[in-house]
Amino acid sequence: MLYFYVTQELFYTVLMPIFNRILFFALFLVFPNLSIGQSLILNIAGENETATMTIDSLGYQKRFDNYNGLQLEINSLKHKLTNRGFIDTTIEGVTKKSDSLFEAQLILGKRIDRIRIHYDSSFNTKLLQTINYKSGDGFFEIKITEAENHLKKLNTKIAEQGDPFSTLQLINVAKLNPDLISADLKIVTNQKRRIDKIIVKGYEKFPKSYIKRFLKLKTGKSFNLNAIRDKIELLEDLRFASKIKDPEVLFTQDSTTLYLYIEKTKTNNFDGFLGFGTNENTNKIEFDGYLDLRLINNLNYGETLKLFYKSDEIDQQTINVDVDLPYLFASPIGLQVGLNLFRKDSTFLTAKQYAKINYQINARHKIGAGINATNSTNLLENDTEILNDYKTNYYTLHYNYTKPQFYDPLFPINFWLDFSYGFGDRKNNLGTQNQNIFSLDTYKIFNLNNKNSFYTRINGSLLTSDTYLDNELFRFGGINSIRGFEENSLVANLYGVINTEYRYRLSNGIYVHSVIDAAYFENKLTLSKEKLFGFGLGLGLLTNAGLFRLNYSVGKTDNRQFKLSDSKVHVSLTATF
Repeated sequence: MLYFYVTQELFYTVLMPIFNRILFFALFLVFPNLSIGQSLILNIAGENETATMTIDSLGYQKRFDNYNGLQLEINSLKHKLTNRGFIDTTIEGVTKKSDSLFEAQLILGKRIDRIRIHYDSSFNTKLLQTINYKSGDGFFEIKITEAENHLKKLNTKIAEQGDPFSTLQLINVAKLNPDLISADLKIVTNQKRRIDKIIVKGYEKFPKSYIKRFLKLKTGKSFNLNAIRDKIELLEDLRFASKIKDPEVLFTQDSTTLYLYIEKTKTNNFDGFLGFGTNENTNKIEFDGYLDLRLINNLNYGETLKLFYKSDEIDQQTINVDVDLPYLFASPIGLQVGLNLFRKDSTFLTAKQYAKINYQINARHKIGAGINATNSTNLLENDTEILNDYKTNYYTLHYNYTKPQFYDPLFPINFWLDFSYGFGDRKNNLGTQNQNIFSLDTYKIFNLNNKNSFYTRINGSLLTSDTYLDNELFRFGGINSIRGFEENSLVANLYGVINTEYRYRLSNGIYVHSVIDAAYFENKLTLSKEKLFGFGLGLGLLTNAGLFRLNYSVGKTDNRQFKLSDSKVHVSLTATF
């Protein structure tokens, strides 16, 4: 005669699950009408009051349309309890209390806090840096309640290394002692994926150099979907393109194709203004104006062409032409060249040419080095010590930082910083003079809330030399400098301007602002030092034609009081096309 001995462990791990299934099936056969037209109510209890409180704290669904849903809810709760350390949880049975009421009995057992996970020599232990663990020789320990999240993190890191279909499993689960269980970590890997092809949809002529250098997406690199999504967000820092939707990936047996959905946006803009004020000497109204034209990415290379012309009320003319070619030959190197012409009535004419090599560190930072050559001609009959023909050659260094907020059409740039330094010499018939030049232009918008913001700008330049000429000094003042003064009416070898505006947004397309400006300048030719102030109000209006701006401001110096007759009204319109 044969005898079979059933241990307690065998009963709970093997026989009890089989018994539960048989019981569920028998109940379903005996009470088939319970699944039709009757709401079933479930109540779950533990082996004692404490266990029942634990079950209730997790929460579970209590009403069901059929018995199958009730059974699934019991199994789901058992899984939740297991993940919280009650690994011995078993379903003792399900009892029918009435036609619609069922009661399930769960045995939770003792809660286990930690799990020890063993791994083999092929496991990359650097992956553990992303989780909170206790290490040992060939294993790591974690809280059992955190096991599921930690394994997901590890799997994500493995996927980021080019295996998006990898899975992690815990096998050979066993109890080491009443407070600790152990398991072996099994990693199921697949063929590592690399980006084989990148296809742009929507804006098919999107510059390939920007894919490689700006977005830093390259074929042959390991596939990492999370990193790709982060890089696509850099399109928010790009003026001439935007994201339509998240990228998609096509996996085939032997290739991985990445699809980017991008659209081209309008970026060309035309800016101009008309200003008028009263001439102090003639008491007549005089007009001045300018045009600022920017053509961006019209050739689909990300290039920028700027054309600036200004003729102001004190008979000065300025022409600037600037061409910026980024990412030449799909490299991070760019070329920028330009020409600047300035004429002061019939006094002098200055022509400056420059060329810069720029290196784009990332989407926001750019450094550069270049050379400037200037040729100034005295238009008067005779040269003097302060007005003379001269030539200069400078070597320059540049740094630029841009933080955009293109989602806001009124204020598309949140932070801008541009710094340059040049060193060289000036040559004329009086000899050679070593010189240095510094220039800084930066502004920042502090967004207080959806309607209120504060804008501040600092702009200044410094020319250091043993001697100075009038036709080499800086000229500033006007709507793009210190407001309330005539355009380019102030002359200095050193100046600094602080512009501030408190802005209140009346709607998404209208805002009003204050004008509070201050400036300081020095002119060593006239041995003068002076402080300047500008006050006023402004209005901005976003129309179908573009951004319309109206500024009213008045300026004063330390030695001069405010005069309404000195006030300036500036009107400008920036159109995007």
